[in-house]
Amino acid sequence: MRSHGALRVPRHFSASLGPRRCCPTPLRLNATRCASTSLRPLQPQQLPLDRRWQQRRGQVGAAAAVLEQAAEPENLAQETIIDNLAPQEAQRLSRVRNIGIAAHIDSGKTTVTERVLYYTGRIKSIHEVRGKDAVGAKMDSMDLEREKGITIQSAATYCDWIKNENGKDEKYHINLIDTPGHIDFTIEVERALRVLDGACMILCAVSGVQSQTITVDRQMKRYNVPRISFVNKMDRAGANPFKAVDQITHKLRLTAAAMQVPIGVEDEFKGVVDLVNMKAIYCEGLKGETVRVSDEIPSDVRQLADEKRRKLIETLADVDDEIAEIFLDERTPTVEQIKAAVRRATISLKFTPVFMGSALADKSVQPMLDGVCDYLPNPSEVENLALDRRRQEASVKLVSYNSLPFVGLAFKLEESNFGQLTYIRVYQGSLKKGANIFNARTNKKVKVPRIVRMHSNEMEDTGEIGAGEICAVFGIDCASGDTFTDGTLGYSMTSMFVPEPVISLSIKPKDNKDLPNFSKAMARFQREDPTFRVHVDIESQETVISGMGELHLDIYVERMRREYKVACETGQPQVAWRETITEKVLFDHTLKKQTGGAGDYARVVGWIEPTGALEENQFENQVTGGAISEKFIFACDKGFQMSCQKGPQVGHKVLGAKMVINDGATHMTDSSEMAFKTATQQAFRKAFSGGRSQVLEPLMKTTITAPNEFQGNIVGLLNKRNAMISDTEIGPEDFTLYADCSLNSMFGFSTQLRAATQGKGEFGMEFSHYSPAPMQLQKELVAKHEKALAEKNKK
Repeated sequence: MRSHGALRVPRHFSASLGPRRCCPTPLRLNATRCASTSLRPLQPQQLPLDRRWQQRRGQVGAAAAVLEQAAEPENLAQETIIDNLAPQEAQRLSRVRNIGIAAHIDSGKTTVTERVLYYTGRIKSIHEVRGKDAVGAKMDSMDLEREKGITIQSAATYCDWIKNENGKDEKYHINLIDTPGHIDFTIEVERALRVLDGACMILCAVSGVQSQTITVDRQMKRYNVPRISFVNKMDRAGANPFKAVDQITHKLRLTAAAMQVPIGVEDEFKGVVDLVNMKAIYCEGLKGETVRVSDEIPSDVRQLADEKRRKLIETLADVDDEIAEIFLDERTPTVEQIKAAVRRATISLKFTPVFMGSALADKSVQPMLDGVCDYLPNPSEVENLALDRRRQEASVKLVSYNSLPFVGLAFKLEESNFGQLTYIRVYQGSLKKGANIFNARTNKKVKVPRIVRMHSNEMEDTGEIGAGEICAVFGIDCASGDTFTDGTLGYSMTSMFVPEPVISLSIKPKDNKDLPNFSKAMARFQREDPTFRVHVDIESQETVISGMGELHLDIYVERMRREYKVACETGQPQVAWRETITEKVLFDHTLKKQTGGAGDYARVVGWIEPTGALEENQFENQVTGGAISEKFIFACDKGFQMSCQKGPQVGHKVLGAKMVINDGATHMTDSSEMAFKTATQQAFRKAFSGGRSQVLEPLMKTTITAPNEFQGNIVGLLNKRNAMISDTEIGPEDFTLYADCSLNSMFGFSTQLRAATQGKGEFGMEFSHYSPAPMQLQKELVAKHEKALAEKNKK
């Protein structure tokens, strides 16, 4: 699915456009191409006396030449882009990291983020997700998040991490997004990964790879996001980090190796041994803020550290040619060679380094931050593609130079006190306050009145944002996934993957005076969340909301109550039942009504019969000899069609009925079109009840995909719903099952499917056909309809 928005290259582009990573063989700039611009990108001109002006002109020429060559992505290597960066720009970008924290529910994502913010100096004190101080974690800014102890919306922040490199302190700028773990809020993870350059995947040391870990892994692979892994909760009973490493390799099919081994386990966990430098690392102090590095490795872990270091080098030899050559020569790689190999393999998506620690116990989070800086790519090392609409949507490579025309992507919208807040990732050029930018989808020009950097729900104003950075802007009316340019380029980027909703609820405000606020809330939630859908059912006139799960919809209902003061009633959406008859019934009905003036008179004779297929209803005129005139026949047809809109049994549409009129009578003064229409309706109701009528239910063509070990559980679930299984396809790991299921029995199925498959099962439904409902259900529906009519008549 492609829409006009900016996001990273989805996985299905990789065959034609190459993977989203650095190219192994650098391609230098075409000399002729550069010469055509009269500028030499790598060598400044000799004539001008002002060397700074000379150098700047050379850099502008290089940028222009790179932009020209970006029109042919396969001929422009990522290393060429890096080599031609201006020195100041190269220095800035090399110290920028855009990362996301993603994992299964309750793996400790928000707790890890809280420690990262504390150790980088962004916050002055640590608050727990469900802390006794009732403050809550910084990144959980919504009251609902703090009450429930879960992340509902992804939250962005930034921080600076001081890392010691060769005895010198280097400052790294990290843009960080904390994402939800619950599958109901999967769109938050989807759009965050679409714009990020790297990720930190967190696993529980006890549970290892879990269901949502597999979902997150699939999302990372969809957008080709390199990742490091962090095994959290090392202080828990039963912690085993090496089980998690093995599961990453076997369940996620991603080569992984431990970069550390723990010193002590469970409640004895004290620190880690860095396998690259072979040094022990301890986090001391009240909150683990003091990092002590020791050359002395405890004797009880020395043997394990040596073994795991050998394992690390062997694993790297499988994914990196340089280490493979050293390994085959039976030499030992240096620390620099190991680090370089880990970085190359991670960025090329062949490997994930695994770190370990305990965020809650304030241990070993800082080495993981060093790993983010050492092994995850900076914005210039990541390949991002757009489509040039001026060249039949040909692919072009985006170049992270500040001097080039601006290209950015709006990936998330939020409603704030100051209006709509739009999160933008800048891919090329720079975004300045007061600048005019163009929406590629609407071609409208908008002015940027205010640019802010987000720190959870706090904002810090800034005047300019460079390439590779993430910011938020006010005053821009757009949709999630829109591309923005400065107007000189006709670029548009591919949008994120949006999964289809799996559950629906009918909803209405308890008080009709709340309808304006109800409508505002619905419009806002739909704009912010592409997986939240609202529609009005044509038959029942109910407002129906659809989403990714029960929790997803519950949260929106609760937010409506809190933020808009609208109390709502929810329930199952009405099923679109149908009615039909199964045998032929004759009728001879006369409408005779006399009042003070002209009365009503109409007589219709004929029969009703099933059409043989549950298709459209049919009306047939077999009147001969002019017993009923043509204009009254038309009124009879209209009366029949109106009767079919609301059947006599349960008040739903009638299917597969055919009415034939072959005789009748008229009165010179009392007959009218209205009389014949009413007579036909009365005849229809009378005959329908005598034709062994049936209630029909919609059957859905259901497709279920899940791992093979859950096949028995799913078949059991379907049998309880009287489903008809039509086909099963069994693959090496997953199976796909096709069945026809009653829509009425599928309410709540998504929750039960997740429970039966540990969250790994997925299903989709589309309408198949109508079939007779079970007899007991038919009786219940008829009784319910008769009771509703009786109550209505009392009023």
